[in-house]
Amino acid sequence: MASRIVGIALFLAALAVSSSAADEPAATTDKPAVTQDELRGAINKSLPLLTKAAIGHREQRKQCFACHQQGLPIFALTAAKAKGFTIDEAELATQLEFIAGFLAKNREQYLQGKGQGGQADTAGYALVTLAAGGWKPDEATAAVTEYLLLRQKDQDHWSNNSTRPPTEASPFTTSYVSLRGLAVFATAEQKERADSRVKQVREWLIKAAPQDNEDRVFRLLALKEVEAPPADIEAAAKELLARQRDDGGWAQLDTYDPEKGQPEIATTSDAYATGTALVALQQAGGLATSDAAYQRGLRYLLQGQLEDGSWHVTSRSKPFQAYYESGFPHEHDQFISCAASGWATWALVLGCEKMDK
Repeated sequence: MASRIVGIALFLAALAVSSSAADEPAATTDKPAVTQDELRGAINKSLPLLTKAAIGHREQRKQCFACHQQGLPIFALTAAKAKGFTIDEAELATQLEFIAGFLAKNREQYLQGKGQGGQADTAGYALVTLAAGGWKPDEATAAVTEYLLLRQKDQDHWSNNSTRPPTEASPFTTSYVSLRGLAVFATAEQKERADSRVKQVREWLIKAAPQDNEDRVFRLLALKEVEAPPADIEAAAKELLARQRDDGGWAQLDTYDPEKGQPEIATTSDAYATGTALVALQQAGGLATSDAAYQRGLRYLLQGQLEDGSWHVTSRSKPFQAYYESGFPHEHDQFISCAASGWATWALVLGCEKMDK
């Protein structure tokens, strides 16, 4: 996630992880603020498991990048590294090479605007993951940004190609990772078209109405990315914050609708919805980690972490790929649980003070 990348807003800024908010005095809450020891203990339990999941995917799926088993673990690992945690840097380098190789293999497809499985979701998440690791722009990343400029260029935003909730089911998610990929990796020759595309999507983001937590999270992130008017960013942050539940967490869905095949459990708080909400609110919404709401969210996550270092979230996505074991627990729920654990860990890392090596 490279000198060119430093200073570009949001995911990379998030992964660079400013410690200023964590350094502020804790706000008064109905419960004591979480301690640094609690946060570090939970993070140190989750990091090895996230690394194991990324290794498992790399070894089991040698030709495929996965945002849930690689992207989210790498976001959490690089954020933790920036705060002084020890991570497996050799494996991180191997993961980045793997992802870059995946993109390079599809280079001609990208240049033709054809993409790969998962379309803009996969391509965008792959670029954002490389950005998190400090990958330098190359011919492969330039091909992917060309693809993003060609993809759905007759529309005012990017939309998801498949429906695999929550991670691949929102046009706000697809638009955010595409915008972020362009911000980091668009070439000088692509800049004029990229700027035009950003302006177009900004107008859509300001007007579009989110329907669930994933929409609200990634609309907020995207509004910040495109430098929308502060009033629009503030309104989006307030809308997301207002959905915090009494237990301190967030739920993926607002209401239960069995006719749509939605599991009722998706309307209760979980680590995926809570982790995404906290990261977006802190990085894009300006919410200090000392704020009472953030502290309640951290407490929810700490209480939900299992002894093995993971967070379990029940899948509501209909599987279409062959099942495999990555080394992450929770069997058929392992993909969403790994993504949730990555987001939860990242949210905890944001609450940590930077440690001296």
